[in-house]
Amino acid sequence: MVNDKHDEARQSADPIVFADFDGTITQLDVTDVILAQLAHPSWQEVEQAWTRGSIGSRECLERQIALVDTSAEELDALVDAVPIDPSFAPFYRFTRERGIPLYVLSEGFDYVIVRILKRAGVNGPVRNGIHMFSSALRLEGRRLIPSFPHSAPPCEHGCATCKAALIRRLGKGKHPVIFVGDGLSDRFAVDEADVVFAKRQLLAYCREHGKACHPFDTFAEVEQAIALLIGPSQSGSALSHHSGSALSQGERVDRDGAFTSRRGPGEGSVAARGRIRQARPKLLNGNE
Repeated sequence: MVNDKHDEARQSADPIVFADFDGTITQLDVTDVILAQLAHPSWQEVEQAWTRGSIGSRECLERQIALVDTSAEELDALVDAVPIDPSFAPFYRFTRERGIPLYVLSEGFDYVIVRILKRAGVNGPVRNGIHMFSSALRLEGRRLIPSFPHSAPPCEHGCATCKAALIRRLGKGKHPVIFVGDGLSDRFAVDEADVVFAKRQLLAYCREHGKACHPFDTFAEVEQAIALLIGPSQSGSALSHHSGSALSQGERVDRDGAFTSRRGPGEGSVAARGRIRQARPKLLNGNE
């Protein structure tokens, strides 16, 4: 028998989902891959300044992207080697079928996001830009030129894309507001959401600061949790951002990776990093 109170909570749910892209939808941070393979090594010094809090992510990206030397073919080869969470496309279809708005909020670049989503077979408002808010990128010669249409100048943190402001604006009147992320650049979005799904560095941040969240590895787990939230016999109480312990014993932070910048140590699988390392030599040998 369905609990009446839980059934009422389910029926009143009008969720909205916001998801980070790099390291959340993809298995690696694409910007870090580009910098590691195509930029002058001094990009890491800029990264350290960002990590210390000396500069915001917008200034960080502006300075780092200026260090990249690449052709369109070389850039595309790297982007095409970045693996995506295989359960994201089914999750996207799930949100469309259930009428749940899904927005991608990213400090990464539109060119990269659209290319990867196309490869994954994701169409609709996320890929065409209506439900995607990110930094922008164009190629001039061998230089990458970034711009930041959603940096929100009043942003006190100097973000390349002000995720907190976007969530406040787009999530108005929705409940629960759900955020899915993985990195330190997502930390300012946490306080704007009712429900947070976190992994890697964002999970570690939530643990350190006592912020409630739900650990996840793939979007299949996020889909299952949201299905319970809006399903025929479950309410959203179990997912409350403000209830229960921030972390369970099963939560973990992956620390086996090579990239240590915006996503911190331990981002992505060994196999995925191997494919990235192989992408540039193949291109230079004349293979795409």
